[in-house]
Amino acid sequence: MNATAAATDVRQHILEVARPLLLRKGFTAVGLTEILAAAQVPKGSFYHYFGSKEVFGEAVLEDYFAEYLARVDDLLAQPGTAAQRLLGYFRDWLDSQTGDEAQSRCLAVKLGAEVSDLSESMRAALERGTRGIIERLARCIDAGKADGSLRTAPDAQVAGAALYQTWLGASLLAKISRNRAPLDTAMAGTRHLLGLTQDL
Repeated sequence: MNATAAATDVRQHILEVARPLLLRKGFTAVGLTEILAAAQVPKGSFYHYFGSKEVFGEAVLEDYFAEYLARVDDLLAQPGTAAQRLLGYFRDWLDSQTGDEAQSRCLAVKLGAEVSDLSESMRAALERGTRGIIERLARCIDAGKADGSLRTAPDAQVAGAALYQTWLGASLLAKISRNRAPLDTAMAGTRHLLGLTQDL
């Protein structure tokens, strides 16, 4: 393994080890000492890859969204109509937010409000990532109009943004209430918005 690959591996290892800590405790509550202990790397290594905790936080978010957007692409490329693919994506969202696996939880839900006021670079990373999700939803809605599976769908960009906002808010409410009901409501609202009254 060359030095560049080794450096990439160490940097990626730090990001991967830190994500569950941030999902569980938030950005501010996780100290550098805890990250270093979990990753088993010296402080000098951390500052070699990340000049500050803020730079590290931005990198965590970028890494999360790169992985998440690849998953969205995979879900929206499944066989079936665009409407079926879209509902499959939201079923996956519902399952991931109500399961026992904390690693699958949405980092935007956990960190969004906290870091947007702390760091402009982290806020921008969140904005880029969420915009990427909305753009993918809009493209799938347009594909549904083209294949006839979404006959009553509104403007694709508006609908994509409305759906993402609905599900982000529902995920936060589900976290607050420790109840999946807000996500079930989001699914019902999604079907209504898209004019999908029957099971797909």
